[in-house]
Amino acid sequence: MRQLRIDLTKCNYGKDCAHECESACATRVFKLDDPALAALHIRDHGDGTGTTILCDQCGDCVVVCPAEALKRNKLGVVMINKSLCVGCYMCVGFCEKEAFERNPDWAEPYKCTSCGICVKACPHAALEIVDVPEPAYRII
Repeated sequence: MRQLRIDLTKCNYGKDCAHECESACATRVFKLDDPALAALHIRDHGDGTGTTILCDQCGDCVVVCPAEALKRNKLGVVMINKSLCVGCYMCVGFCEKEAFERNPDWAEPYKCTSCGICVKACPHAALEIVDVPEPAYRII
């Protein structure tokens, strides 16, 4: 399955790139003008450390979706079927990684789809798309 990974030894939490990867995700993938609405977030804590928020495609959200709007595609990436999504946000509340985003103009949430746009935009080559085995779902 495809998974977006970040190498934190290469990332400097947007100090040089001004979050080029977030901007690329928001504008090119989701057609939004605001990088804060990207599906990838890189945050500098100001003390030399930082946090990244991204979907690792674990698939746990698939199990809790009452509308069955979340499914893995042929690459193993969890995708949201907008026509099935009822906007209940169960996936948002269940995701421990806080990988789902909300746009006030949209009924359904959205998340990273490991498309790779951010990988090309990262000036430090800290992001990459890797193939990993599909994990087992958690028992809830």
